[in-house]
Amino acid sequence: MNRRDFLQAGGALVVSFGAARLASEFGLAPSDAAAQRLNGAGSAQLDRWIRINADGSVTAFTGKCELGHGLYTAQTQLVAEELCVPLSRVTLIQCDTDLTPDQGTTSGAQSHPTNFNRADLALAAATAREALLSMASERLALPVEQLVARDGVVSVRADASRRVAYGELIAGRTFNLPLNPDARRRPAAEWTVLGTPVPRVEIPAMVTGRFEFVHNVRIPGMLHGRVVRPPAIGSTLAAVDESSIRDLPGVVKVVVRKDFIGVVAEKPWQAIQAASRLKVNWTPGPALAPSRGLHARLRTQTPSRDTYLVNSGDVDAALQGAASVVRATYTYPYQMHASMGTACAVADVQNGRATIWAASQAVFPLRSSTALLLGVPPENVRVIFKQGPGCYGINGADTVAYDAALMSQAVGRPVRVQLSRRDEMAWENYGLAFVIEQRAGLDRAGAIVAWDHEGWSPTLGGRPGAGSPGNLVTGLLAGFEPAAFQARSPAPPPASYANNSNAVPSYVTGDVNGRQGGTGTIAVQRVLSHNVRSTFLTGPLRSPERLQNTFAHESFVDEVAASAKADPVEYRLRHLRDPRLIGVVKAAAARARWETRPSPRPGNARRGVVRGRGMSCVLYEGDNGYCALVAEVAVNQDEGTIVATRFTIASDSGPISNPDGLRNQLEGGALQGLSRALLEEVTWDDRQVTSVDWRSYKPLYLGADVPIVDALLIDQPNERAMGAGETAVTVVAAAIANAVFDATGARLRDVPFTAERVKAALAARA
Repeated sequence: MNRRDFLQAGGALVVSFGAARLASEFGLAPSDAAAQRLNGAGSAQLDRWIRINADGSVTAFTGKCELGHGLYTAQTQLVAEELCVPLSRVTLIQCDTDLTPDQGTTSGAQSHPTNFNRADLALAAATAREALLSMASERLALPVEQLVARDGVVSVRADASRRVAYGELIAGRTFNLPLNPDARRRPAAEWTVLGTPVPRVEIPAMVTGRFEFVHNVRIPGMLHGRVVRPPAIGSTLAAVDESSIRDLPGVVKVVVRKDFIGVVAEKPWQAIQAASRLKVNWTPGPALAPSRGLHARLRTQTPSRDTYLVNSGDVDAALQGAASVVRATYTYPYQMHASMGTACAVADVQNGRATIWAASQAVFPLRSSTALLLGVPPENVRVIFKQGPGCYGINGADTVAYDAALMSQAVGRPVRVQLSRRDEMAWENYGLAFVIEQRAGLDRAGAIVAWDHEGWSPTLGGRPGAGSPGNLVTGLLAGFEPAAFQARSPAPPPASYANNSNAVPSYVTGDVNGRQGGTGTIAVQRVLSHNVRSTFLTGPLRSPERLQNTFAHESFVDEVAASAKADPVEYRLRHLRDPRLIGVVKAAAARARWETRPSPRPGNARRGVVRGRGMSCVLYEGDNGYCALVAEVAVNQDEGTIVATRFTIASDSGPISNPDGLRNQLEGGALQGLSRALLEEVTWDDRQVTSVDWRSYKPLYLGADVPIVDALLIDQPNERAMGAGETAVTVVAAAIANAVFDATGARLRDVPFTAERVKAALAARA
């Protein structure tokens, strides 16, 4: 069924909306920026957002999908609230390129600000409600001011017996209306559905085995595929001996496209067996540089793409004239999603058309890049989102869609592909490694008078855009290059203030061309970022760049506070000016019963178990969610182990759409941040990635010691909606490092905080 047939299948009110959006280009080559498509291209005509059916029920369409973070429920609440109907009467269709608006990528905690303010889904629903009231006004011959909408019915305020249902107003007709930019959203004070702790609507189907994950999709005539990846980074295909599996039952075809190899069989186990026994000759790849020297190499690697985010021009002079200068260097490793379930997709490519069921966070960009991969027009490709393993970036969801599409095209039948643990973990797009150098100049009173930040990070690939299927391993093996690396050195002066990477510390004014966009008081500032080409494919992993930069900033401000013998919370507040960031810092400290004093804690023993507390805060992306976290830890100095005992989080993301959903996001983000801070690191030898299973890549295991997470939700009903899905994960590593310093006097500057690194820091302390 095509889009027009779907919308004409019953009476409906269709609300159109279009708006231009731009993806941020900080730190990205132009082609990379286009690939992100965080908010989609939009359209000025006939975008389908809302359908009011003849029976009065509502079907809503969204381009922002559910990733396990409760967005599906919150968006359903939004529509129910704005249209004044019960939640049970709303059906939400998400991320289907034939049916839903193009909202780009579900990423970066952008779905809430995109759909819950005065645009897109929220404004479409408000426009629909006002259109219904206008139609009822004509039907009842009364002005709109005398009418009220409630439970899918418009009635007269003074006489509830005079009423007309939504379905009666539509009467089988379809209306195409432009979005009304003046449509009035229902104020938070009137909310009855939005803002309440509605349980996630999909959970009952999940726990009773009725929910259709992408792994459960079954198509008549479906075959099963398995990929055969190269044995080493940079290996290329020399020869395939198809006769090596000729006698195996069920084998349908060996699919070869340049360096891509897939085996298609009748059954999953047959495909697995055939892929493992297929004889393939590969050329050896180039020797990989050792992992141990990664961060030292990043600082000297060329060419680089250099970017100034802020540069007041007087940092060197201020540092030279400062009463004292504090310096520190922080490192962060490559990390991976390592999703609990491996990625899966189903593709049906026949007669020049393709339908793909995938857990992609970016169905429209995936449609465009898949079309290029298959050599068909984009309009001949349909991508249907189906929920898969948790992602928050790029796990294997998009590349396995390519795998399935290539194999299906080769055999002319539907093919389901599920990656093995090794195939996904060895070849996914890893979260960025970083090395960051910080310098701060202090006056005689201990205040910061200048802040200098310089960071290096390797990148390669990313989300696949319309012209860059090579951003993922399957596209790369099939002969497409990753988006071109755009070298640029020296860095040009910043043109405007942007902090979507959180490379700019919270404590500077963010002054660019006369505009102060930052949240702090320090006017002498310089932030210089260097991107270099990565050995491995990279891409967004929950809080990409923001986590790494915030780890360095929030650890460093603690170091500076310690040098000034100041309390870490008081010292932060002394250098902040944004009232809402100040608010979450104060709220978290008060809730945690913060003990005001300098760190480290006086009198702690230098052996055995000691305890400490640490603070960290952020305004995520410079404009998208305030968060502060107090971590309390116990450090076993003899074993070098850290146990986080309590996290106290204060969150301000504007109006709270669903308090349970927000609390779940903060708790989940905090635990993922704990895992990444203490345990996770991609490893490799001279040929290949070696962290390819749960023994060699160690996330926080089930049954591990986890902290009590106390989340304080600060509701701001009169502010714009902001994101919260990536705020808590961003601040955990620094808060733990600061708490360890408070407990022991040892400073941790290298993630993850393994026992070996903790012992080394303890041995090196004064």
